[in-house]
Amino acid sequence: MLNKVLLLCSIFVLGGCAVQDEPMPQITYDTDYYKSSETVKPRLSTPAPGRAVSGGEGLTQGWVPPSSVEKKWTAIVIHHSGTKNGDSAIFDKWHRENNHWQGVGYDFVVGNGSNSGNGEVEVTYRWQKQVTGAHVGGTPGNWANKDAVGICLVGDFNKTQPTNAQMQSLVKLVRFLQNRYGIPRSRVYGHKDTPGVGTVTDCPGRNFPMTWLKSQVLP
Repeated sequence: MLNKVLLLCSIFVLGGCAVQDEPMPQITYDTDYYKSSETVKPRLSTPAPGRAVSGGEGLTQGWVPPSSVEKKWTAIVIHHSGTKNGDSAIFDKWHRENNHWQGVGYDFVVGNGSNSGNGEVEVTYRWQKQVTGAHVGGTPGNWANKDAVGICLVGDFNKTQPTNAQMQSLVKLVRFLQNRYGIPRSRVYGHKDTPGVGTVTDCPGRNFPMTWLKSQVLP
C-alpha cells in the first residue's frame, strides 16, 4: 500500500500542469522585483538529444525555426512545471515514459537554476520541428496545441514566484514571438485562462505575475 501511495504522489508531482493525453501528432507583487540593470545571459551548454539551448547576447540562438517547416503561430500559453526543479530533458523523459507522448509537450522551457541555468531558455524538439504541442487539453479543435506556442517555467508558482532571471528571459522570448508572428498581448495566456481549456488547472500558479508580464510585452 505504501508503495502505491508513493507512486501516485510521484506521478502527481512530476506531471506538472501538462495535459494528460497527447493531442493529435491573492498576492500583491512588488513591480520592482523583476527589474534589473543586469542583462541575463544564460549559459551555453551542449544540448542533450532533442534539446537546444539558447545563450549569448539577445538570447535568440535557436529561437528562429527552420524556414522549411515554420508555422504561423497565433497565440502564446504560459505554464509552470508544478515542480521544484527540472529541465527540458527531465520533462522529456517523464512525458515519454509516463504519458507515452513523443516527447516533452512544450516548445520552450525556462530554467530556474536547478537542473539548467537560472533564466536559461531551452528550445525543445517540438519548436525545432514545428510540430503540434501537448500542453493544453480540451480546446476546441485542439487549437491551443496546434496554433499556440507553449512556454514552461520551471517551478511551482503556487508555492513561490518565478525568479528575476526567468521573468527577464520570458519577457524577451514573448516579445520575440510577438514580433515574429504578430501575436497581440491579448493572445498571451496563462494555461488556466486559455480560451476553451478543457481541464481544471491553476497553471501557471496563483503567484505567477501575469499582470506584470502583460505590462512588459508588446501591445
